[in-house]
Amino acid sequence: MQQNLGSKRIVSIDIFRALVMFLMIFVNDFWTLSGVPEWLQHKDAFEDGIGFSDVIFPAFLFIVGLSIPFAIKSRRDKLQSNTTILKHVFKRAFALIIMGFFMVNFENINSEGMIINKDLWEIIMVFAIFLVWLNYKPFKFLGKKSIALFQSTGIVLFVFLALIYQGGLVPNLGWMKVYWWGILGLIGWAYFFNVIIYLYLGAKFFALVIAFIVFQLLNVQEFFSATQITPFKLIVSASMHASVCAGMIIGRMLLNYQKINKTYLFIIGSIIFTFVIIVYGFALRPYWGGFSKIRATPSWISVCIGISALSFLIIYIIVDKFNFRIWAKPIKIAGTNTLTCYVMPYLVYPIMIMTGTLYLPESIINGNKGLLKSLLFSFVIIGIVWILNKLKIKLKI
Repeated sequence: MQQNLGSKRIVSIDIFRALVMFLMIFVNDFWTLSGVPEWLQHKDAFEDGIGFSDVIFPAFLFIVGLSIPFAIKSRRDKLQSNTTILKHVFKRAFALIIMGFFMVNFENINSEGMIINKDLWEIIMVFAIFLVWLNYKPFKFLGKKSIALFQSTGIVLFVFLALIYQGGLVPNLGWMKVYWWGILGLIGWAYFFNVIIYLYLGAKFFALVIAFIVFQLLNVQEFFSATQITPFKLIVSASMHASVCAGMIIGRMLLNYQKINKTYLFIIGSIIFTFVIIVYGFALRPYWGGFSKIRATPSWISVCIGISALSFLIIYIIVDKFNFRIWAKPIKIAGTNTLTCYVMPYLVYPIMIMTGTLYLPESIINGNKGLLKSLLFSFVIIGIVWILNKLKIKLKI
């Protein structure tokens, strides 16, 4: 769903999304390197700290929420009912959850028990994703029957991959299961719950704030050990939902103040929100788990939300207030073809492995040279997506 406000597009949202996607590809490539500086990496589960990699996913969740008020407004401007919007949201969330489920199971795959190796399994998975969720609008000339055949072929490929799947360790190989939901799956669940909240409560800004506080409290109770009550979770940690909800709050503020041409109030409100949530995060640090992405602690997600809100505010001022956008041109496509960018490494990596081009000399992948290699990899992925976009090939859910 795109965010339009009349004829005025909030370009900073697309650029912020593009920047976060670029950085996500960058940090996700660290597994191919050696000697990566500690401050750039994820912290261990029980290490109290936040590495650079630990703030990227919360920022993406924040952007998901940031876009929701504009997307819902756009659909309501087209006179779509809540029921129609919910159907679209359900399809989107379901698609993300399915993709995330297959991607997570790939991480736990074992070629020894299958009729094909895991790299080919991964390539087929990506082709299945494109066949099912390709934006077919530019290809209407193919006809509805042909498009339905392509999508059906994608579904058959998913079934095939599931039937032949074996995961785990020999001799205890098993079938596909929910190890966790994966990045896309987590986004899907958090997106689904938060859109429902916005559809029915978004008209009242205070209600969004209450929802955010509830998510924060639910996150806290996940770590509260003073009682014997089993912690309650909304499918995934409430931290994910809190991050999306925080984005909705900022997005709703921007929508409101842009409409009445008082964006200075949005800037003030964002600064206050950032200050309060970061102070809150540091205040929680000595209690429930410190800073830990792996365990999704309340202090970690709160500080990350503050970082995301502040980062977006800075980009908003640079891009939409001072109209300085040229710096983002090389990565701009990642802000509008984000899903394609995320999926593309799942095709590129196995091809590189099968062609022997993934594993480079130690002198290239170590230290600063390795970081440069990962930066170049991010640009290559975005370049591939740019070419595909020129060919009108992009994922859309």
